[in-house]
Amino acid sequence: MSLRTFVIPILLLALSLSGCGSAVTPLAQRGATTGFPLTVTDEAGRSVTIDKEPQRLVSLASSNTELVYAADLQDRLVGVDDYSDYPPEAKNMEKVGGFAKPNIEKIVSLAPDLVLATQIHTKGVVDDLEKRGLKVVVIQPAKLEQIPENLLLLGQLTGRLGQAEKVAGALRQRIQTVTTKVANAPKVRVFFELSPDLISVGRDSFLDDMIEKAGGESVSRDTQGAWPKLNPEVIVAKDPQVIILADHGSDSGGVTAEMVRERPGWAMVSAVKDNRIVLLPNQDITNRPGPRAVDGLEFLAQTLHPELFTAR
Repeated sequence: MSLRTFVIPILLLALSLSGCGSAVTPLAQRGATTGFPLTVTDEAGRSVTIDKEPQRLVSLASSNTELVYAADLQDRLVGVDDYSDYPPEAKNMEKVGGFAKPNIEKIVSLAPDLVLATQIHTKGVVDDLEKRGLKVVVIQPAKLEQIPENLLLLGQLTGRLGQAEKVAGALRQRIQTVTTKVANAPKVRVFFELSPDLISVGRDSFLDDMIEKAGGESVSRDTQGAWPKLNPEVIVAKDPQVIILADHGSDSGGVTAEMVRERPGWAMVSAVKDNRIVLLPNQDITNRPGPRAVDGLEFLAQTLHPELFTAR
């Protein structure tokens, strides 16, 4: 089995779950207190009471691991999922199994005060952990602007709001800068290719929200499902002005701009004629709903509207 065969389903699973969470209750509505015991509403709509300040954290998703580091809480991190690889130090953390199927017994053995889960874990994993007496909070934003709120929630849960507020404020400012610059610009038609079999971005997904905020419109957003598989004739008919390739760099080679140009009938597509086929530099900046998603937003905006931004 090639790396691509394994990674693409995991990528699409993570992406699909990014857009199915309930909207998180803003911190102002929760009460920005750091006292304990503390009761919060997580992104699965669950009310969770934390009795004392957590000192041992386990993250079940790479996006949540990145939030922990951004909030300067890595000193409390005792375990992460197998895909947590950023920042590089996360690679050396104790691993607790795969994203979809973490090792429950391994998690329990680490004696965490708080486990940071995602929507996928509400179907069994959360219950299993809570039955063993562990506290679990679901953190997974449906929209880009919820990422700063996630940081504030994490800071609140751990009694460290200071660093979380600083980073959240900076992320909000960067998001605002992009959305303000592209506000009056014409929407750019985008085909965002997630896999060689032409899986792309559907309406109401986390990535579709990112593309929209960057001043674009996915040519597949009116199709059924969060991650539709498109017919090549449909893509040609939609005439994307920019094609972004997120299916490159695997051991099997991946898709290149030249391969796109050689697809039958694609020579007439505006993105091909105008040489606007762009390789995403790093899939993680768009597929992980964590702090680096703002890097993804900036990259997309600069790609779609280079006239509005200084050179990268």
